[in-house]
Amino acid sequence: MTERDYYEILNVSRSAGEGEIKQAYRKLAMKYHPDRNPGDAEAELKFKEAAEAYEVLRDPGKRARYDRFGHAGVNSGPGAGGFGSTEDIFAHFSDIFGDLFGFSASAGGGPRPEAGADLRYDLTITFAQAAHGAEINLTLPKHVSCPDCKGSGSLDGKTEACRHCHGTGQVRRNQGFFQIAMPCPACHGAGQTILRPCPRCRGEGIVADKREIMVKIPAGVDNGTRLRIRNEGEPGTHGGPAGDLYVVLSVEPDNRWQRNGADLIFNQEISMVQAALGHRVEIPGLNGPLTMEIPKGVQSGALLRIPGEGMNFPGRKNRGDMIVAVKVLTPTGLTERQEELLREFEAAADTGTFAKIKDAAKKIGKAMGLD
Repeated sequence: MTERDYYEILNVSRSAGEGEIKQAYRKLAMKYHPDRNPGDAEAELKFKEAAEAYEVLRDPGKRARYDRFGHAGVNSGPGAGGFGSTEDIFAHFSDIFGDLFGFSASAGGGPRPEAGADLRYDLTITFAQAAHGAEINLTLPKHVSCPDCKGSGSLDGKTEACRHCHGTGQVRRNQGFFQIAMPCPACHGAGQTILRPCPRCRGEGIVADKREIMVKIPAGVDNGTRLRIRNEGEPGTHGGPAGDLYVVLSVEPDNRWQRNGADLIFNQEISMVQAALGHRVEIPGLNGPLTMEIPKGVQSGALLRIPGEGMNFPGRKNRGDMIVAVKVLTPTGLTERQEELLREFEAAADTGTFAKIKDAAKKIGKAMGLD
C-alpha cells in the first residue's frame, strides 16, 4: 500500500479534532465496507487504508509522532496499521461499527468477551475524615454464581443446541447492502438453551449477594472527589474482566471553618482596642488549638496566615494554610465614662502625641474590661 498522507486519506485538516476524525472515518468505512463492495479489491484496499489512518490519528501519542516524523514515527509498514484482514478491523474498531450498525461488531466464532459495567457509589464522609483520611467499609450488592446450579443456570446440567440459531450463537440479517451477524436473541449468543432452568436463579446462573470492601479515603479530599476501585464493578461476560467501582465523595461541612481548596478560613472577631494594641488569640486547628498574635493596628478584613495548618493536598505531603479573617467590632451601648475616654482618645490622636494616644487606648481597654 502506498504511504499516503493520513490526513489526506481521511480528507481532514491537520488541526482536525477527535470528533471530526472519527466522523471522517465513519464516512469512508460506510463507503468502502466489503459487504457493500463485494469482490472489489480496490474498495477493500481503501477500507484498510482508512482504518490505518484512523488508528494513528485517533491516538494522541501516535498522532504527535506522525506529525513530527511522518510514517517513520509510527513504524507503519504495508497493510492497514498491522490489520491482517477486515475482520481484524471490525474487532479493533468495534465501537465504530457498533455505532454504525447498532451492534457490537464481531467476526464470527460466538460472543466475544465483554468487560463488566462500571458502578457508582455515592459516599458522604465527615469533615474530619476528609481532613485526616479514613478507611471505610462498604457493604455493596453484587452478583455471584448460583450455588445451586454452579452458575450453569440448569437444574440438571442438561442443555441442547438452540433451535433458533442451530447452536451457532448468531443470526444473520440483511440490512440494505450489508449482511450483519448478531447475537442470537433466543440464547443470547450462547448457542445452547437450558431444558430445565434452575429455580433459584431462573436459569440466569447468577444470584444477588452482598460484598464488603474497604475504601481508603486519602487526606484532603473534597466534594466531588472520585475514587476508582478496580475490578469491583459488574462481572464481565464470556470471560471478560469486571468493571470498576467509582466512589464519589460528599464532605459534610464544619461550621468552624470555610474551605477554599486546601486553605481553611477562620473568622476571628476582636475589639477595636485589641485591634489597636495587638492581641493574642487562640483558634481551632485541625490538630488542636493554634495561637496567633494579632499585630497592632490591624484593620477589619485583614487576612492573616498560619502556614501549613490547612488541609492536605491529596496525594502530597504538604498542606494549605489556616487563614484568619479579622473582623473588628465597633462597641455599642457605651457608658458615659467610656464615651469620655473615647473623646479623650480622639483628642490625643489629633495632637499626634504617641504617648497620649497609647495611654488613652489603655484606659479605654481597662474601662471596657479588656485590660
